[in-house]
Amino acid sequence: MALLDKIHDHSAVVGVVGLGYVGLPLAVLQAKTGFRVFGIDEDHEKIARIDKGQSYIGDVQDADLAHVSGTTGFSVTTNFNVLQKCDIVLICVPTPLTANKEPDLGAVLKVTKTLAQHAHPDMLVVLESTSYPGTTEEIIVPALTGRGLQAGRNLFVAFSPERVDPGNASFKTHNTAKLVGGVTSTCGEMARTFYEQSIVNIFPVSSARVAEMTKLVENVFRSVNIAFVNELAMLCDRMGINVHEVIDAATTKNFGFMPFYPGPGVGGHCIPLDPYYLSWKSKAYDLHARFIELAGEINEGMPYFVVGKLQRILNKNGKCLNGATILVLGVTYKADVGDPRQSPATKVMELLQTEGATLIYVDPFAPRLTLGDTEYAAKTLSPPLLTECDACLILTAHSTFDYDMIVERASIIFDTRNATRHVKKNKEHVTLL
Repeated sequence: MALLDKIHDHSAVVGVVGLGYVGLPLAVLQAKTGFRVFGIDEDHEKIARIDKGQSYIGDVQDADLAHVSGTTGFSVTTNFNVLQKCDIVLICVPTPLTANKEPDLGAVLKVTKTLAQHAHPDMLVVLESTSYPGTTEEIIVPALTGRGLQAGRNLFVAFSPERVDPGNASFKTHNTAKLVGGVTSTCGEMARTFYEQSIVNIFPVSSARVAEMTKLVENVFRSVNIAFVNELAMLCDRMGINVHEVIDAATTKNFGFMPFYPGPGVGGHCIPLDPYYLSWKSKAYDLHARFIELAGEINEGMPYFVVGKLQRILNKNGKCLNGATILVLGVTYKADVGDPRQSPATKVMELLQTEGATLIYVDPFAPRLTLGDTEYAAKTLSPPLLTECDACLILTAHSTFDYDMIVERASIIFDTRNATRHVKKNKEHVTLL
């Protein structure tokens, strides 16, 4: 039976390589759609947890795992040999940066090398991991073609970037518009047909390179605008102007303005990383993406600004940062999400450690945190804890925090997220970013 027929009647076998925040929700969705799914990951702990019905991804509930695991259509393994049984392979592995902020495609290369041993005619391979334009054509295709396999004829290769927004209650994998770009038009059509079985809105583009560039543009757009408003926050701080009031006022304009808000930096799996993929690739075309790189520099400098401002706040209150007990509220990169990756809070805390501060943190989404050689355990937010600390530093605005109690009990508050804006009390002791 041809691959297209298998896709239409859902008899195709799907392999999802990488069971992280992208791969696990995608694997569960394909199993719910009716495909036979193999989830593949080299992390034995992840596989064990899934086998026990325990999800480690916020967007996948234990009930979701129970639903798909209760059938013969979903299984997980560390054995990559199951790829030979797959008609469709979705690559969802991490694409981090090196220490020098260059693309690290080690995981993609490793998977592609393994997949090349199992590739067979009438197979669809889709890279979902974010990367620079040209990755699919320059890395995936050469590794898989040959030995009778030709892209667009009997092997179908495409790029379809993940657009996961962890914790977003409205948009999940199934109803977030899906970009699809094939290395040939036939490849693109095959990938589009597959994804439209499970995802509401498919948007095909002319090539894999266009899809790769589009994904980066989406995140560079956010990085640049966040950098602008972070720089504006530093300027307003010097001028004695409330930057949040400025942004709120600008938002009243009916057109031509989109609000972004300052913070202690940027975090997560995309915004701190993806701009550097594009700026790195641009050098191959004799173009230095200075605007993109400048945005990264500004955002990376925000933790230093936060620590410097906290030091000034303490000085005004007759206290020294060295030896002060600082209560940090929120250490994950995003509100109400249990993901600490690239969190600016981590960098702020490391800088505070260097300055000799004693750190205590509260975060219901991150029970433990390791910084260097020091391991911290989250405390429970309480009036005595707030009273005992020299300053309260809000770095992530979780909705579970009792901001009324925080404002009432803490003697000094540095709110980098404007989380206390709705507290209807005297807030003279609250300083905003």
